[in-house]
Amino acid sequence: MQTDPQPRTLYIVGTPIGNLEDITFRAVRILQTVDLIAAEDTRHTGKLLQHLQIKTPQISYHEHNRTSRIPELLENLQTGKAIALVSDAGMPGISDPGYELVKACVEAGLTVVPIPGASAAITALSAAGLPTDRFVFEGFLPAKSQQRREYLEFLQTESRTLIFYESPHRLRETLQDLAQVWGSDRQIVLARELTKLYEEFWRGNIAEAIAHYQQREPQGEYTIIVAGNIANETQLTEAQLKAELQQLISQGITRSQASRQLAKYTALNRRQIYQLALSIVVDPE
Repeated sequence: MQTDPQPRTLYIVGTPIGNLEDITFRAVRILQTVDLIAAEDTRHTGKLLQHLQIKTPQISYHEHNRTSRIPELLENLQTGKAIALVSDAGMPGISDPGYELVKACVEAGLTVVPIPGASAAITALSAAGLPTDRFVFEGFLPAKSQQRREYLEFLQTESRTLIFYESPHRLRETLQDLAQVWGSDRQIVLARELTKLYEEFWRGNIAEAIAHYQQREPQGEYTIIVAGNIANETQLTEAQLKAELQQLISQGITRSQASRQLAKYTALNRRQIYQLALSIVVDPE
């Protein structure tokens, strides 16, 4: 079914994540025929449009101007224009400010139409070799190490396959934090340069990934796929947990260290176990 772009409609257009051949016929037609293209980076999108010989005018819409740009785009839509939203690569709204524009359009009663395209998260997952029946996409982890470790602790008992994005300059730190919080044995897949000439999938466990990138400089944006926690099938009663904590603490381990250690083998996260640890009275020597 082929229809011309409709007035008062925002089209969410997926663009290639690397290989320009991954653009769909429908995406090309929409980009050719809408009144305006809202692009995360007009220079970047301009190269794609030039390759496709598309001359539709662009307007910038990105993280730093979204507050002022959304009312302008809504006004254009409400006066009958059709607008295509594109990001630098992949589906708009995934780890970029596209969500806020979509939300504003929905609240204003405007039509939003998705034009499916490539997504780095799904592309990497499909070829990773880890379970795909249940997964969770977490986007970029916090940039600061302490906040990153705290968030990884929150995700520690997640049994679904986990997908993250990471920049090359933070990859080594993130791998170290994964090992510290989740242990070094989890299976992990690092995908880079997806759909491009030097596409690469590295597979192994977290410890091996750390060793690999001690010998090699990270390059390109990474999609990280990590196996879910299969150890969370272990079910301990509160009394059993307290007994384990008591034994560890009596050996000179801090409450925090004991909580982190037990969290690797139970369905509770570190913070939940730490609350139990606080209730334990240590006998004075």
